[in-house]
Amino acid sequence: MSSAHHRNVLFILSDEHNRDVLGCYGDPIVQTPNLDALARRGVRFDSAYCASPICVPSRAALAVGRPVHQTGCWDNALPYHGQHTSWHHVLRRQGYRVASIGKLHFRSSEDDNGFSEEILPLHVLNGIGDARGLLRKQLPPKARPGDLAKMAGSGLSSYARYDQRIADTACRWLKQAASGSKHQPWALFVSFVLPHFPLIAPQPYFDLYSGEEIWARRAHKRSLPLGHPVLDRMKRFLCYDAYFTDETRRTAMQAYYGMVTCLDARIGAVLKAFKGADRDSDALVIYASDHGDNLGARGLWGKSVMYEDAAAVPLLMAGAGLPAGLSNPTPVTLMDVFPTLLHAAELDEPAVRAQLCGTSLFDLVAKPDSERAVLSQYHATGSVTGQFMVRQGDWKYVHYEGYRPQLFNLRNDPHESRDLGENPEYAGRRGLMDAQLRRFVDPTAANSRALADQAQRVRELGGVDTVLNATQIGHTPAPGENKPD
Repeated sequence: MSSAHHRNVLFILSDEHNRDVLGCYGDPIVQTPNLDALARRGVRFDSAYCASPICVPSRAALAVGRPVHQTGCWDNALPYHGQHTSWHHVLRRQGYRVASIGKLHFRSSEDDNGFSEEILPLHVLNGIGDARGLLRKQLPPKARPGDLAKMAGSGLSSYARYDQRIADTACRWLKQAASGSKHQPWALFVSFVLPHFPLIAPQPYFDLYSGEEIWARRAHKRSLPLGHPVLDRMKRFLCYDAYFTDETRRTAMQAYYGMVTCLDARIGAVLKAFKGADRDSDALVIYASDHGDNLGARGLWGKSVMYEDAAAVPLLMAGAGLPAGLSNPTPVTLMDVFPTLLHAAELDEPAVRAQLCGTSLFDLVAKPDSERAVLSQYHATGSVTGQFMVRQGDWKYVHYEGYRPQLFNLRNDPHESRDLGENPEYAGRRGLMDAQLRRFVDPTAANSRALADQAQRVRELGGVDTVLNATQIGHTPAPGENKPD
């Protein structure tokens, strides 16, 4: 590729896709033919993580290539609003047509988020988001926690309808791009919402699965130990599992698998349209999710913790110059996407690059580094203190500010059932991991800053009582869906 040629980019993001529920990551039941085919013609990253296991902070970090303690987007009520340079800003500035279709979860399209166009955008509700999540010390009762179990099943949710519109619009956009100027490169960000709850799958996809068979494979995860005071308190607050029965758990899993296959079909349509739009056949395709989903493991649903089910993400990348069918062991994060896109576009803005915390995935494919360390953190709803995770080699270390840590050896204990966080034999390993954490961030300072910023935002919104009396958001409504007041 000559230095004058900038390759096109298709970046597909989903929401709340548990990495393990993908054929190419080893699930023998789920049907994901399109994503599996993408993995076969490119690279599968086996140790990829979000920057934070909740939507708004994860998506802000993905946009700007910087960790949560630098973005200040701590939770779902402190959204990105263009305040830091995004990869969208840079590519647009360098002459790309940069479009988004679907969920962004920023503050508003009225902000300059860096896109040339935002099509069918979903942003935080009313530009505010989940204000009650700011109240981390009080932990007010969750509204209607039984809805997750009650709604699980088959049907056509507003999210499934929205995803269909996203796919159709992306296909039209790609067809138009194929007939447009050969001289202007483009980057298209297609952002789906499935398989984010509510756990409702369109009937044809729901019917593909037996909840009995799926739950038989995952039931053991429900009894895994939680065993940490911060998480025990979080589970009492995010008490969804108390409303499930064995039957509704099976139904929920059947629905989740159906949603993943529905998502895969939408992605398949976009990839087919993309194949027709990419005349030079050297475009870059990336697939990832913003975080995972616990799916009942340890009695937890949703995200918000540092276990693999929630913090790990699928990450696939294919295109010219990349090997086919490769699995890469290097720990990576969504913050690596920004430098990857600069690499693909052969762009270099030194002032921007100096602020990025990631590394180009092309470089990590060329030279894998299984001892690389990566960071994730959580400062949002349900957690009374900051959680900081470091993954390095076989090890995962979780620091809870003001509480005891956790330590897991993922090679020997992939289900994270044996916490070595207080085992005296591993004091040396904990010391090494804690030192690595502090090379990334001062956890005490970051935790204090998060709580102070959240308290300030509560004051701006009218105080604790005003926030407590605000309508609770189970999930951000899709465009066109009736919105709560």
